[in-house]
Amino acid sequence: MKQRRLCKHTQRAAAHPGGAVGFFSLPDSIAGLVLGHCSMLAYAENLTVFTEFFLMDISSSRELQLGQGLIFLVIYLGALAGNLVIFTVIVMDSHLHFPMNFFIGNLSLIDFGYISVTVPKSITNSLMGSKLISLTECAAQTFLFILFGATDFFFLVVMSYDRYVAICHPLHYGLTMTPRLCTQVAGVSWASGLVYSAVHTGTVFRLPFTESNVIHQFFCDIPQVLSISSQDLQFSESVVLALSACIVLFFFVILFTSYVHIFSAVLRMHSVVARNKALSTCTPQVATLILLVISGLFAVLGPVSNESTIQTLLMAMFYSVVPPFINPFIFGLRNREIKNAVGRMFKSIFNCY
Repeated sequence: MKQRRLCKHTQRAAAHPGGAVGFFSLPDSIAGLVLGHCSMLAYAENLTVFTEFFLMDISSSRELQLGQGLIFLVIYLGALAGNLVIFTVIVMDSHLHFPMNFFIGNLSLIDFGYISVTVPKSITNSLMGSKLISLTECAAQTFLFILFGATDFFFLVVMSYDRYVAICHPLHYGLTMTPRLCTQVAGVSWASGLVYSAVHTGTVFRLPFTESNVIHQFFCDIPQVLSISSQDLQFSESVVLALSACIVLFFFVILFTSYVHIFSAVLRMHSVVARNKALSTCTPQVATLILLVISGLFAVLGPVSNESTIQTLLMAMFYSVVPPFINPFIFGLRNREIKNAVGRMFKSIFNCY
């Protein structure tokens, strides 16, 4: 209130140069600063700060919304069951307490969290006919989505080193990949994902949203959120993304080098049985890595649409829903030890009844 009164008196004084208006007179330099502040204050008062967002569906048809919700529900339950089964059997079966299976268990936990961040909210909105998500929920969704995605990538880097030691230096594997080291690198991977996510989320949500509150996606997709943010925020995020690209490129060099040595060692093996066994332990990680890279490219390089279409929905599903749904099948079908352990677990359950 006092600021508005000061602005009014300053504007009157500026309209009558050389004289005092109501015993109010300021030097020109100070008056200019006050008038500049007043214009900024008036501009800020006219801004609308959004605290809620609309997650737009591909159609306003209630039948299509229900259909989308039911499809997402089936996919979510499948991913939930697959990842929890693999995680449970690795924890409970002592035959699977090896470094590689320890990392696979972490990946299953990550995939469970990754799909649980976005899909349940979309299912609820579709079945209830709601489109709203609060600013706090959107920020939390973005933070957890990046956290699980980045941690997934860091674990794949660690698993490539694990396979490198196991295949290229098998005699040193037990001395190198100790339980202590596995626990430490797992903790570093989770901590790195946490820091990476905190930096990105803090950059994206550090300023209020005043341009729009319409997100043309079923969750708070980062490109969509950036498209309705201010120019200053977009520039800051572009700088963070450039630094992130350098970090990711460094880890890709490690991944590429590890798998070049691995496949070179496999091709030099004379025994067909040993070669097939080595490949069977590497192909699930390679398949998961390829799926993560392709989905990541879709997320980063895909066009940002100004309307909700079936193409944007399918593209978002490819990098947010498909990987955690497919990964349990990749590890369960290609890993004979896990497949046998799952069979033993279900057999013991059915025998109890």
